[in-house]
Amino acid sequence: MADTSQKKPSGPGAGAGEASEKLWGGRFEGRTDAAVERFTASIHFDRALAHFDLRGSAAHARMLAAVGLISAGDERALIDGLAQIAAQIEDGSFPFDPALEDIHMNVESRLREIVGVDVAGRLHTGRSRNDQVATDLALYLRDVSEAAERGILELRGVLIERAAEHLDTVLPGYTHLQRAQPVRLAHHWLAFAEMFGRDASRQRNLRSRLSDCPLGSGALAGSTLALDRHHTAAALGFDAPSANSMDAVASRDVALEFLSTAAICMVQLSRLAEELVLWSTAEFGFVELSDAYSTGSSLMPQKKNPDVPELVRGKSGRAIGNLVTLLCVMKALPLTYNRDMQEDKEPIFDSAVTLRDSLEVMAGAIQTLRVNTERMAAAADDAMLLATDLAEALVLAGVPFREAHEAVGQIVRHCIGKELDLRSLTREDLQAFHASFSASAAEIASLEGALEGRKVTGGTARGTVAEALSKARADNARRLGELSNGEL
Repeated sequence: MADTSQKKPSGPGAGAGEASEKLWGGRFEGRTDAAVERFTASIHFDRALAHFDLRGSAAHARMLAAVGLISAGDERALIDGLAQIAAQIEDGSFPFDPALEDIHMNVESRLREIVGVDVAGRLHTGRSRNDQVATDLALYLRDVSEAAERGILELRGVLIERAAEHLDTVLPGYTHLQRAQPVRLAHHWLAFAEMFGRDASRQRNLRSRLSDCPLGSGALAGSTLALDRHHTAAALGFDAPSANSMDAVASRDVALEFLSTAAICMVQLSRLAEELVLWSTAEFGFVELSDAYSTGSSLMPQKKNPDVPELVRGKSGRAIGNLVTLLCVMKALPLTYNRDMQEDKEPIFDSAVTLRDSLEVMAGAIQTLRVNTERMAAAADDAMLLATDLAEALVLAGVPFREAHEAVGQIVRHCIGKELDLRSLTREDLQAFHASFSASAAEIASLEGALEGRKVTGGTARGTVAEALSKARADNARRLGELSNGEL
């Protein structure tokens, strides 16, 4: 006959008193091995869901009383007990116990101590930890997504206001990190404002897929009890109960979507951070970061290091990794809930905090940096930035663009070989390369003309950029005004 007795825990750290009784479970006779407790515990990170877990439990208790599954007295006792727990968590006195595995068991265990075993035991009527955690996570994602949207819009607002200060500051625009054409600094920073505007929209769109309440789905198949799922959905601010109980407990696609939006935004932040790193070098000298957003060297006293943007650039890798982590967790899971899904929390919590902090420090760095307008202007005075204008002058004279491009390419090679300023070429000099030139290079191409000539929507003309600034400012103010005052 097989030995079915529970073996005594063995191995490192598996001594007496290091394994705990289960909070519930007539199915089990023995104690959980201490190593299993350590391996499966999530309370060290899922305590971040405490506020949301208590909200969900209070709504569930009120619904149970409303449909007659618990008494009004039990409802009052449960609501009061949950309020006490909330106060203890708030003031730091709550006795979190790693042996109780997760936030849900910690709350229920403390509730037993406050209101008694029988009353506390009624709270889990018609509820599983599966729909409980899905509800907690949905509530958390709604809040952190709105907080992320606010942080993005606040950074966007800083970029817009700094752009407005530099409507007439000119610098080279780059492709392949090579000087390409002159642009306004306002136009450059508004490019990032556009990117972050899309990031903010992604957060708002994400929340439209957090409108259904999982609570009441049970472990996977709902409940035989007469639960009022519309009651709890409305109490928690959802539009409706989830339509399918299996989907409600098994899916984490909105969590993946949050991690994706966070990763995309962190990549955008990383690109902005990279420019601050480059622009603050002696080789560029376009900006100087405030002392509050820089550090010194432990050895070289002259150094002023752009550690803040460098760290933002580095932390984008964490956000990307967190997305890949959860994609790998979910990629082959059968329906419905599997314990693998416990691995969703840490990536989500980490990305939420990483994004929040990165947005805050980048907003501060942009707001306080000093722009070296003279250094930018000197770089923009590179005559080669006007080569495209020469080619377009030929196009206006009826020359096919490819032919014009070839001719101006020859002119550029000539100027480089002879160490000539492109603007010094006379009409006759230009006509040696193409007969259709009708004026000197200085008459055809100038820095002001290169900027003001681009009046197309999205171009660099002063009026066009000023209009874009005005629209961006109004759009950002409207979006911020539509948000609640929730914080991460």
